[in-house]
Amino acid sequence: MTSQILLALTILIPLGGAALIPLFRNNPNVREGVSLATAAILFLANLALIPTVTDGGRPVIEILPFLPGAALVLSAEPLALLFGLVASGLWFVTTIYAIGYMRGHGEENQTRFYAFFAIALAATMAVAYSGNLMTMFVAYEALSLSTYPLVTHAGTEAAKRGGRTYLGILIGTSIGFFLLAILWTWTVAGTLDFTPGGILGGKAETLTLLGLLALFVFGIAKAGVMPFHRWLPAAMVAPTPVSALLHAVAVVKAGVFAIVKIAVYIFGIDTLAEMGTSQIFMYVAAFTILAASIVALRQDNLKKRLAYSTVSQLSYIVLGAMIASSLGIVGGGMQIAAHAFGKITLFFCAGAIIVAAHKTEVSQMAGLGKKMPLTFIFFFIGALSIIGLPPTGGMWSKWYLALATLEAENYLLLGVLMTSSLLAIGYLMPVIVQGFFATSKDSDGGSGAEINGASTEIKEAPWPMLLAMGISSALCIILFFIPGPVIALMEMIFTG
Repeated sequence: MTSQILLALTILIPLGGAALIPLFRNNPNVREGVSLATAAILFLANLALIPTVTDGGRPVIEILPFLPGAALVLSAEPLALLFGLVASGLWFVTTIYAIGYMRGHGEENQTRFYAFFAIALAATMAVAYSGNLMTMFVAYEALSLSTYPLVTHAGTEAAKRGGRTYLGILIGTSIGFFLLAILWTWTVAGTLDFTPGGILGGKAETLTLLGLLALFVFGIAKAGVMPFHRWLPAAMVAPTPVSALLHAVAVVKAGVFAIVKIAVYIFGIDTLAEMGTSQIFMYVAAFTILAASIVALRQDNLKKRLAYSTVSQLSYIVLGAMIASSLGIVGGGMQIAAHAFGKITLFFCAGAIIVAAHKTEVSQMAGLGKKMPLTFIFFFIGALSIIGLPPTGGMWSKWYLALATLEAENYLLLGVLMTSSLLAIGYLMPVIVQGFFATSKDSDGGSGAEINGASTEIKEAPWPMLLAMGISSALCIILFFIPGPVIALMEMIFTG
């Protein structure tokens, strides 16, 4: 099988799954089996691209001519492959989790949920393997539209209101800023192709480049850079598997991936480094890191606390791109993987607590760790990765980003990284303390939960959810001991 066929299959496989899933709406076991099989085959297709890309191959498929020098194109390169592997691999894990969650929580419209999940992953793969800015924009918009039914899945007024905020901010910024940046880039460079070394070097004055960079950073609102971050907490009305998809697998990672790819292949890190004014966006990212962490500290609702944590942690990747050095890009790439594994684990645990104990607030979790020890142990591992402590992969992303700040002799940014890790301890560790060491004020000592007026004993969530949490937390630890493949892919961006 040629690499071009494999590249095409990364889009066709999830679309095929989305077409098959509704055919088995009356047979949940087969429907969910199709979802799992589709996710597994997609991951294998991404794995099969590794030899080609690591050997220096860059397979390309032109799908549709759009504008002169701006066809719809798919292309595989190291950064794209990393994102494709992370997103497809975690889709499989999320599907396992979703089976336990959707059944355990008695969710309606499950067939629609799985179908749109597959469509969203097809759009995510198109973002990952986009060969130019026009392809990225089309896939970016498709991802926003395909995840809207997932965000509003519950059908309540709160879900619809959250969905309007979600779609309004993402579509508004992409059309108002991102599309304008693309058209401006085309007029300046005469092409929109992602090219090693960038396409804007020597083509425009510093002020023009600064304007373009601002439009890209704020136009790609999926990256969660303040002030265009409110869609993230608004989307927390969605079911937990969707929250995991938004915060770890697809949407937010598509945003930060797009910024890194534009920094490397449109501007070029040498051009960015020469733009002294581009440092403005280092400090925009640094502000977002600290401000979102402080807001997270004040959230009692666990999913909202994790949402603001995501806003903060995403800007680590933006910061790495804006530092414009190989160390910064490697650190940003490591953060894409490490944050994905850590944050999906935390959201999985939050959903398990909702399903098993019907608790949503951190203040309600006193003593739950004694009834759900595996869930809280998994949460602890995910928290370590987000904080950046061993033995989890989050340590390596923070390490490389810290080295990048030292190389740039920017000790203020180093202080921001260190402070944000301390703040992460402040908003994540209380969940563990509450679960294992606090005493419940309930008369049952935290042993039961009231559901529909009846008391029921609290126990661990259904086994598919536990299995998914176990896999994702194991990935956090594996990335600590085996970071080499991710680092090698990131370094190939500069070595060819």
